[in-house]
Amino acid sequence: MNRFASFLTAALLLIAPAAAQAPSPATPPTPMPMATPGQTRVPTSRAEIALSFAPVVARTAPAIVNVYAMRAVRQRRGMSLLDDPFFRRFFGAPSGPGFGGPSERIQRALGSGVIVDPSGLVVTNNHVIDGADEVRVSLADKREYDADILLRDPRTDLAILKLKGGKGDFPSAELGSSDDLQVGDIVLAIGNPFGVGQTVTQGIVSALARTQVGITDYQFFIQTDAAINPGNSGGALVDTAGRVIGINTAIFSRSGGSQGIGFAIPADMVRVVLQSVLSGGKSVRRPWLGAQLQRVTPDIAEGLDLSRPVGSLVQSVVPGSPAALGGLKVGDLITGIAGQETDDPDAFGYRFATRPLGGKVEVAVVRQGKKMELSLPLEAAPETVPREERVLDGRSPLAGATVVNLSPAVAEELRTVEPDKGVVVTAVADGSPADLTNLKVGDVLVEVNGERIERTADLVRATASPSRVWRITLQRGGRTLTAMLPG
Repeated sequence: MNRFASFLTAALLLIAPAAAQAPSPATPPTPMPMATPGQTRVPTSRAEIALSFAPVVARTAPAIVNVYAMRAVRQRRGMSLLDDPFFRRFFGAPSGPGFGGPSERIQRALGSGVIVDPSGLVVTNNHVIDGADEVRVSLADKREYDADILLRDPRTDLAILKLKGGKGDFPSAELGSSDDLQVGDIVLAIGNPFGVGQTVTQGIVSALARTQVGITDYQFFIQTDAAINPGNSGGALVDTAGRVIGINTAIFSRSGGSQGIGFAIPADMVRVVLQSVLSGGKSVRRPWLGAQLQRVTPDIAEGLDLSRPVGSLVQSVVPGSPAALGGLKVGDLITGIAGQETDDPDAFGYRFATRPLGGKVEVAVVRQGKKMELSLPLEAAPETVPREERVLDGRSPLAGATVVNLSPAVAEELRTVEPDKGVVVTAVADGSPADLTNLKVGDVLVEVNGERIERTADLVRATASPSRVWRITLQRGGRTLTAMLPG
């Protein structure tokens, strides 16, 4: 989380009316019609400028909710004689919280969410409910419901909740198309900043397609100056037609409050995650490219005789992947997809990931100075072998690591193009021997004490017996590393 230290999460809708001159009571202004999809409308008179966004708020605010996530955290008191079971028995002192034993405290997180289906489906940020034992949702009309977590997608920082109870007639907001946005469009953010209650703020779209922000795997954010503060995470960014065009997820701040630089996840990405739930999935299925892309720097652009440093350079292609089947080759320069230009790998990754599975998509490529179109199949990464997840224990330097069998599906989730065979690390417990060994998520374990590792069962067997010296070989970032570690 250190690299995100300058980002304070926040999200919700808000638009404040721009009051210029109060209209005469005797001649009330005619309500300004809301914009239709794809239409941008500028006020044409002083009376229109003085109008309120209240109708937009009234239409959308009932679907904006507060999300309360709670989890129990075990902690120990300071060291004392009563920490020893012998002394507790000797003095007849009971064990448990308050008597030297571990105690529990409840951590609470506050965020916002958006009801996007009358059945009670709520979109929020994954970081709002991450690790939660209990989630409760409060509606704008003060009703409260417990909620189940149907899907978590850390790669987009989105999560889908389902309200328990109710009659399936919850107020819901309409998802718009983030591709219809233009820089300068008026937007509203609605949420619960600092826990003060539902709040609406107004601003404009400051920028589109913001990449290199470093918040999620898919970086293609809407930037807004609508005031967003802690507690707004998971809330909606709304256009003047009352459609949700983004889920606010972070702000850039040096003070802890809004400084006019907020970021929202585009509605088109939200729709992909939501569709996975509506189709009965427990995880998000996206098209798999099967190629590693590199950003074009000014030096690379000069070497390729490009007028400006844009596009994505193909570094490697996985055999049998959609990229390979579509004819993509190392050295190709990708400049667009489905008729839309993509300036860098993040932009291409977002556009590719939001395409529906099935069929093909046209990708614009420059190869040896010649422009061409390649047709790539839109297929999900296959899980060619069962994961067979194992948590390593014992006295080996790898104890505390969670490992699974590597497949294209796993490699896609971990954002790696390592070999499609072997055993890969998916988690490392804090303070464990694996953590002290500096094992990283995404490391592919190749060999332990001379034994080749092809499945998780091989690794469990290789680490079951103690050893005076451990010789471990792994692959990380395309390099093969070998380490000798004491037993």
